[in-house]
Amino acid sequence: MRGRRIMGAVLAAVMGVGLLAAPSAAAEMPGGWAPLDRCPVDNASMLAADGRTVSASCLAAVAASGSIKLGGTTVTTGGTDLQLGVLNASGTLTTVSPSGGALAADRVAIPGGLLGLMCPSNIPLISDICDAITNGDLNAVYATVEPAGEPSEFSLAAGLGVGQPIVRLPVKIRLSNPFLGSNCYIGSNANPIVLRPANLTRPTRTLVRFNEDGSPNPTGVMGYAVSSGASQGDSTFAVPGASGCGLGGLLNFAVNLKQGLPSPAGNNSIVLDNATTYFGGFFNPGSFTPNQGQQLSDRWHAAAN
Repeated sequence: MRGRRIMGAVLAAVMGVGLLAAPSAAAEMPGGWAPLDRCPVDNASMLAADGRTVSASCLAAVAASGSIKLGGTTVTTGGTDLQLGVLNASGTLTTVSPSGGALAADRVAIPGGLLGLMCPSNIPLISDICDAITNGDLNAVYATVEPAGEPSEFSLAAGLGVGQPIVRLPVKIRLSNPFLGSNCYIGSNANPIVLRPANLTRPTRTLVRFNEDGSPNPTGVMGYAVSSGASQGDSTFAVPGASGCGLGGLLNFAVNLKQGLPSPAGNNSIVLDNATTYFGGFFNPGSFTPNQGQQLSDRWHAAAN
């Protein structure tokens, strides 16, 4: 049971809940710009948007709390922030990640550390390592969620409705500890943890408009649609086994054995409470042809300075 609680904390990384996704540095954005502080406005495809055939917008989805369930164990999670650029070409939407990854949150220490993560009793080598842990530095294990591929399959309609996947998000989780080494992962680029979160309840929709400097203005040229108050979740994802843990992967089996990995779909789920999504940039992108993407970047940077 304790191993399941610890694995629940590790799986919290799947949505970046309580973990760090090594994002690009966020700018200090004022007022209405604040939720869009990592929008990839300088990506070449965003800059190339003309506002007529292709328009560029920003997407941010945040949740302050939630829970994750593995089997019969539920673990409370912390906050998460997902940001993307969105290109709209005649109704076909594609996403662009910020440099460093779309998902960001805080790093988490695994409860129980190495002793809780991979220390069953009476197993040669593993028992010797566990017996050698005499201080907090050796025992401490930190989990970091990292991109395992680009987000895809974004659906704006799903974000406004209920029960349909909003985005496909592949991730992997790095476990850091002196014994585990620097390349210990749950999931990989070839075999990621794939989340497809959906609204579990119907969100409330509002429109927000603001001036170029971020100050509120009901007729401002900047703005976004806000969907709020909905719970989001996914119970379809599987969790692969560990890899690269310890010298030559010798500790993979200990992590897998203690945590019950790999864990098939149906055994895992995540819920984010009161998720809020911001989608926009220019309130009317078509008014800024023929270089709408460049103008979005210019205004974003002007607000950040």
